[in-house]
Amino acid sequence: EVIYESEDLVALNKPAGLLTIPDRHDSGQPSLLSLLRQRYDQIFVVHRIDKFTSGLILFARTAEMHRHLSLAFEARKILKSYTGIVYGRMPEPEGVISAAIAENPARKGEMVISGKGKPAVTGFTVLENNPIFSVVSFRPETGRTHQIRVHAQHINHPLLCDPLYGDGKPVFLSQFKKRYNKGKTEEEERPLLSRLALHASAITFTDISGKSVHLEAPLPKDIHALINQIRKNTK
Repeated sequence: EVIYESEDLVALNKPAGLLTIPDRHDSGQPSLLSLLRQRYDQIFVVHRIDKFTSGLILFARTAEMHRHLSLAFEARKILKSYTGIVYGRMPEPEGVISAAIAENPARKGEMVISGKGKPAVTGFTVLENNPIFSVVSFRPETGRTHQIRVHAQHINHPLLCDPLYGDGKPVFLSQFKKRYNKGKTEEEERPLLSRLALHASAITFTDISGKSVHLEAPLPKDIHALINQIRKNTK
């Protein structure tokens, strides 16, 4: 889904499960970049979001815009906001998580909190605070791999359905609805969510002309439905 398009930029709402760029070890998997290359004469990767994270992602259509946005990311001039659902009640309504992140030497592709790692800072604001699940707006000030996921685990409130930094288990309504009755015809309860509970919801940046651009990507149906159920059943 295209959220915004100009002569030098395109912003998309990436679905969960789609890679941003091709996998080096499995080139057969579809990626957003390979799909865009079929549509545009030239396209440049500016940043990435995880395969199982949905939401806003920017691609440059010119080398000039690619350089402009890349420098803006390096200088932390681009503001990003993610909506996530975590386990448990958050102790503070807002705060900042500052903990360096490094690659786990024991497990390739996994990141860990480490004093030897690169500085990583994530601001957060609690949108819905409940004993079982809480909805949180995360604002990463740095762009480390898996940053929000690692930081959420670090404060003992991992994201739902996270296979690396949480339990990876799907979420069912029966987990938190007090009077849940499974239908007689329904043999097995369907999960409300079975993928990482993280969505890149908004981004603000300045384009080459100096104009401020603010973009938002609506929540996908699965996360939106889960948030509604949390509001209804966990007060």
